[in-house]
Amino acid sequence: MVKAGTHSFGSNDVDLEALVNDMNSSLESLYSSCNTHTETAPLLHNSHVHTPHHGHAPHRRGPRSQRPTPPIPLSCPQERLCRSQPVHINAFMRLQEEQQQCRPSSLPAVINPFPELCTPTGSPILGLIHTTDNHVYSEDGAGKVVEVPADMRARDVCQLLVYKSHCLDDNSWSLVEHHPLLGLERCLEDHELVVQVQASMTSDSKFLFRKNYAKYEFFRNPLNFFPEQMVAWCQVSNGSIPQSQLLQNFLNSSSCPEVQGFLYLKESGRKSWKRLSMFLRRSGLYYSTKGSSKEPRHLQLLSDLEDSSVFTVTTGRKLHNAPTDYQFCIKPSKVRSECKELRMLCAEDDQSRTCWMTAFRLLKYGILLYQNYKSPQQRKSPVSHFSTPVRSVSENSLVAMDFSGRTGRVIENPLEAQSAAVEEGQTWRKRGHRMNALGSPSLLHPSSLSSVIHRTQLWFHGRIIREESHKMIMQQGQVDGLFLLRDSQSNPKAFVLTLCHHQKIRHFQILPCEEEGQMLFSLDDGSTKFTDLIHLVEFYQLNRGVLPCKLKHPCTAVAL
Repeated sequence: MVKAGTHSFGSNDVDLEALVNDMNSSLESLYSSCNTHTETAPLLHNSHVHTPHHGHAPHRRGPRSQRPTPPIPLSCPQERLCRSQPVHINAFMRLQEEQQQCRPSSLPAVINPFPELCTPTGSPILGLIHTTDNHVYSEDGAGKVVEVPADMRARDVCQLLVYKSHCLDDNSWSLVEHHPLLGLERCLEDHELVVQVQASMTSDSKFLFRKNYAKYEFFRNPLNFFPEQMVAWCQVSNGSIPQSQLLQNFLNSSSCPEVQGFLYLKESGRKSWKRLSMFLRRSGLYYSTKGSSKEPRHLQLLSDLEDSSVFTVTTGRKLHNAPTDYQFCIKPSKVRSECKELRMLCAEDDQSRTCWMTAFRLLKYGILLYQNYKSPQQRKSPVSHFSTPVRSVSENSLVAMDFSGRTGRVIENPLEAQSAAVEEGQTWRKRGHRMNALGSPSLLHPSSLSSVIHRTQLWFHGRIIREESHKMIMQQGQVDGLFLLRDSQSNPKAFVLTLCHHQKIRHFQILPCEEEGQMLFSLDDGSTKFTDLIHLVEFYQLNRGVLPCKLKHPCTAVAL
């Protein structure tokens, strides 16, 4: 029997003070092995252990399964990671303070419950998902700050900007990488990570948010992008690819299509250009050192496709003394502002330049471009900016009705339905004339309203010059049916329709004409007249008339 104030220990009892000391020494060795240069403190101090005045710790006898066992030595690396170790409180607090100095104050610290599984730096703080703030600008120079995570794609940024700017998502918005000092720009592919692209940009570079109707137009009309004389098989000389298999051969990695033709190459460090025979393959862009020879000994690699991107030159031909206006550039991804590493090229016409640049994208990204084109966002049916208000039912469910009798009936004869529509339109016009004669109760007279209502439309750009309209059409894709309306410079009362067809930009003057005291507008010398420009645009959206094609895509400029 144990007397008060005295303690006796059996051979199987464990000294608690020795156990605490062993634990502290084991934890010190653990944190020293994790390369932490902070002072360590014991997990449990001797003063924290309640002991009697005699200085000995009391112990109770218990079953062997409940007795504490000495810790496993940590000298063996294999045994060091066998089980989770307790967190060293004081050492962890010091590490947390050091990590807070390197972390923004707005980001919380996440405690790692398993510090032995840390990175080689030995930090018990888990890594956070970092985000960067990017400035995106619109055509008018206005900017918006967008917080972009590291895994955010260009398509996701466009979707976010469309939502914030209240734009209509017709799958034609794009993010443009713009380098003002170099005079270069390109549209990012939908799958590209914005943070990675930003890492290769200088402080003067920026992102632009604009329309690009031609981003995937080559999937819809490949014949307009790849002239037959420029595309051939690599294995067979002068063997053209069948047009039915044109895109399949570009997307199939096992095939070897080749784009060939003549390009002007700007010599490094000089303003002189040299006309060379070029060949674009999956392995890169080559030029021949001997005429148009394709022999391997005569081919010299000019640029690799994997680590390069193709850009459009925006500075014009005078800056580089280019032989034509159809310049483009191949820029290595790691190059920021070194002009010596840029490959300045110049095509003989716009169609050949478009062919070279489109083939570069297809050979570099391959099936990724087709997946972007066929993604669920791309399958949504676009709604026009200038269409009538969205209805709750489909246009296909609307039918012509006749309510002249006691009960309504569906007009099934197409000719009768057309004549009914014409009669209804004439009735509304007569009612408008009668309102003009009696005077409108509204603040703005209908005739005055028809002359200014078009200024609220996104396709109307006011007093811009011809060159500016050309620039806007070219920036947004040069696809068939891309158009805008502007004020005429020669006639202050007239307007101009700028339309793109077959990659050529044409201008059509809209003249005002007066009929029965009402101002009307006509595009074909009075044969077809409209009360305002909105009706004119809607008509030529459905009917080609005297135009080379229908109006399809409005050239718009969004304000962020």
